[in-house]
Formats: sequence, C-alpha cells, structure tokens
Amino acid sequence: MAKLAFLGLGVMGGPMAGHLASAGHDVTVYNRTAAKARAWVEKHGGAFAATPRDAAAGADMVMACVGNDDDLRSVCVGPDGAFASMADGSIFVDHTTVSDAVTQELFAVAAEKGIGFVDAPVSGGQAGAENGQLSIMCGGQQTHYDAAEKIITTYAKLCRRIGDSGAGQMTKMCNQIAIAGLVQGLSEALHFAQKAGLDGEAVVEVISQGAAGSWQMANRYKTMLADAYDHGFAVDWMRKDLAICLKTADENGASLPVTALVDQFYKDVQKMGGNRWDTSSLLKRLSEIG
Repeated sequence: MAKLAFLGLGVMGGPMAGHLASAGHDVTVYNRTAAKARAWVEKHGGAFAATPRDAAAGADMVMACVGNDDDLRSVCVGPDGAFASMADGSIFVDHTTVSDAVTQELFAVAAEKGIGFVDAPVSGGQAGAENGQLSIMCGGQQTHYDAAEKIITTYAKLCRRIGDSGAGQMTKMCNQIAIAGLVQGLSEALHFAQKAGLDGEAVVEVISQGAAGSWQMANRYKTMLADAYDHGFAVDWMRKDLAICLKTADENGASLPVTALVDQFYKDVQKMGGNRWDTSSLLKRLSEIG
C-alpha cells in the first residue's frame, strides 16, 4: 500500500479519494474548505492537512482534482504548494480538466525538482467517481504513467496513456467536444418529439437501440423529459472546458463550428439562471425559446 495525498474533495475528488482509502492506502487529504476535509476523514479515515505542502509531505504520489488552471497552480507551486515538499522520484497526478499550457508549465517545474507529472483528466461524471467507473486519459512519461496506473485504476474502469505530457488534456478536449454535439442533438430530438406529440420515452426506447444510441441518451433522457437538471456536470464547468477547447483550436487550426455554437447555447442557459444545472439542460433552452 502507498502513502498518498489527494488535493480537492469536490463531487469528483471526494469519492475518488474515498476509493483509495477503501483500498487500504494511507491517504492524507487537503481541501480549500477545511470542514469538507474533516468530514472526509470522519467518513474514510486517514488524515487531513492545512496546506497542499503539508498533505504532500512524504507522499509517494499526490493526486489533485480541483477547479481550473489557477486552482491547479495554487496547489502545486509556491511556498504552500505540493511541489515544495514532494520528494525526488515522487509523482504528481492531475485529474483536473485544465489547459495544455498549464500542464506543460507544471510538467517543466516538476521535472526540475525530480518529480514525475502525469496529466490524467477523467470522464464519467459524479456517478463514475462514486462507483469507481471513470475513464481516465493520461499524458506523461511512460515510467511515471506505469507507476501511477497501479494506483489510479482503483477508481477507473479504463485508464490509458495517450502520449507525452499534455496528451491526456488534449484527449479530454476531444471528449468535451463530442459531448457538446451529442447533448445538443439529443435535446433537439426530444424537443422535436414533444412538438410532434410523441411519447418521448417510447421514442428513446426505440432509437436508443439503433445508431442514435449514446451514453448521454441512456443516462440523461429520463431526467431531461422530467425537466430535472439539478444533478451531474454543471453548465459553468462545461463552459470552462469548452473555452479551453476553443482556445486550443484557435492555436492548432482545428475547426470547431458546432462546439462554438453549443458553447453559445450554454451561455443562453446561464442567462436563464442555469449556471449549476446539468449540461443536459440544453433541452430546457429549446423549450423556453420554442
């Protein structure tokens, strides 16, 4: 069993760290809101620390699942950052969805200190984290990935190294690009069914077994038809991710017209007060305007 630190105990990080503790690892946690860290320890055991540096001290591996580029920098660098206490040969695994730019920046800082850095964003949502069924896409040096894989498969149904540093984040961008189009397509199909006076559940039962089937359809259609969006991955976070996708596309020359359009649809949802609604709330936008 390994000595581990986990930084960030949100709806994803909390369950992921819990799986590590259940597997018998020695886990020290850090969260910006200390009360959440204390509650986690009461439930799972282990220990909590006041700073990322304290949490990472003596750890073989440090995992992070925080909010954005700035949040990731804050837990990595500086006098209270994890890198300040991590030993030569230890490994930092970043599960946050962030830009390739900050990944390359922190990879370089870690390398100077003899610390391995693996970018390992996840897909599967809160349910995937709670059930240990996440899909994890990784970038970094092969030796660092091999060591990290043995630990992070604790909460993964699939974990794969895609390439060198940044490849994991680039793959997560592909994931979010695909989801944006899928959710909009599903929303339009359900909206059309409603306007046509069809039984939405009956429609999905049929088309989900054919070429139109998808994870989004299987896992979201019932709540969408019930006009329930108080669960899952929030619109605010999706817009953060799509902004990363669109900026990177500007840099590498990729054309993302549908992604750009759906990003604006999510902006409409935010104007409706749906910042924390699930991303499937694109159907609610259609219902409001149609």
